[in-house]
Amino acid sequence: MSGTQDRPLRADAARNRAKLLDAATAVFAARGVGVPTEEIARAAGVGVGTLFRHFPTKEALLEAVMVRRLETIAAGAARVAAESEPADALFACFRLIAEQSVGKTAFAGALAAAGIDVHTSLRGPSAAIRELLADLLHRAQRAGAVRPGLTLPDLLALLVGANAALDQLGPDAAGRGRVLEVVLTGLRPH
Repeated sequence: MSGTQDRPLRADAARNRAKLLDAATAVFAARGVGVPTEEIARAAGVGVGTLFRHFPTKEALLEAVMVRRLETIAAGAARVAAESEPADALFACFRLIAEQSVGKTAFAGALAAAGIDVHTSLRGPSAAIRELLADLLHRAQRAGAVRPGLTLPDLLALLVGANAALDQLGPDAAGRGRVLEVVLTGLRPH
C-alpha cells in the first residue's frame, strides 16, 4: 500500500498518519471524494506537506482510507461473530458490512479513474470477510436459521445490492433500517 515504509513509523509520524486517515474518512464521508487534500490536512491539524509525506497522491490517501475501512469492518465482523450465535452473528455482520460500506462505490470509482486496481489493495481484508461470512452462513444454515439453498455468492450479491440501496437512501436512517430488515427477512427460511 502507498505511504508505508520498511521500518516502523516514529510515534509522532504514526499519530499524524492516523489523524490524516481519521480526518480523510470523515471529510470524504461528509463531502465526497472531490475534497482538496489541503482541506483534509487542515481537518487533521497538520500541514499539507505532512499529508504528502504519508500519502504521495490523493489516490494513495483514498486507497489507504478504503483499506483501513475494510480492515475495521473485518475486525468488527469477527468480534460480532465471536460473541453471538451463528444466525444472530450472520445478520449482525450483514448489517455491519452493509452500513459501513456506504460510500465505497465513490471511492472505488475515483481510484479506478486514476488507474488504481482497488481489488489488489483490498484482497486481504476482503478475503477475511468472505471467509467469515462463508463460515457464518454455513453454521446458520445448519441451525435452520437461514435458507438452505443460499450460497456465499448469493449472500455477497445481496450485500452489494443492499449497499447500493443504502447509498441511494443517503442519511435516511429509518429507510436504511427498513431496507436492511427486508433483505434480512428474505434470508430466513419460509
